[in-house]
Amino acid sequence: MSVRVYSGPHSDRNRGPAGWVRALPWAFAGLTVVGQILWILVSGNVRLGLTAITVVTFFCASLTHAYFYRGLTWAAGYAAITLAFGWGIEVLGTITKFPFGDYSYSSDLGPALLGVPILIPMAWSMMSYPVLLAAQRLATTSFGTAFIGGWLLASWDLFLDPQMTGEDYWVWNEIGWTLPGIPGIPLQNFLGWLLSSIALMWILDRLKRKTVNDSVPNAMLLWIYLSNIIAAAVFFREPGVAIWGGVCMGLVIVPWLWRLWTQPRW
Repeated sequence: MSVRVYSGPHSDRNRGPAGWVRALPWAFAGLTVVGQILWILVSGNVRLGLTAITVVTFFCASLTHAYFYRGLTWAAGYAAITLAFGWGIEVLGTITKFPFGDYSYSSDLGPALLGVPILIPMAWSMMSYPVLLAAQRLATTSFGTAFIGGWLLASWDLFLDPQMTGEDYWVWNEIGWTLPGIPGIPLQNFLGWLLSSIALMWILDRLKRKTVNDSVPNAMLLWIYLSNIIAAAVFFREPGVAIWGGVCMGLVIVPWLWRLWTQPRW
């Protein structure tokens, strides 16, 4: 009798944990969605608290999914890279004004290290995970993944920065050129995001690619895209932000959704 071991293209699939543990990424994702909905409806210290909570829950959704479905080594590498990169690039930015421009954080976001609140690298990390996976679904090369993922992550900041500066979580000391429809935020910031995000995605793509069930990060990416368009257009009455963010993110989101629909993995 002989035993055949399959080593084809899907042999590295990991279906994740069994039992109730499987629900943890979904639970964190659900808490994030609920918290972000409530964030729109409240103000003041409650909104500030929800900002911190939703960053933590989104980060936990990404990290637990990475751990359960891609393994400890992969998850540790992803967390180390994104947290170190997010913190390092923000320290560089606040000290040198490169690559984002002249800005500084308020004390509202809690404990900080060298002037950068701890929540900020967690925000880089939480969003980098679904963005990386989306880019890898569309690209087979490192260059393609870096550019597509970098564009997608930087496009998210078209929504993020207007919201957070509107809450005075950070302030711009010099503005200069801006995008039409997004006043008060320097164009350099978005260009800096694009440069930084491309670099981050290139580094993350060094981690081994694995074909697993990515329903949680996929759902979070789609939620972030749609909810931010609605929030900007309806609740914040910032049509320019909704258009810029919707179009720029949509250049990746639409073909990504088509790929998920036409070439499902699960």
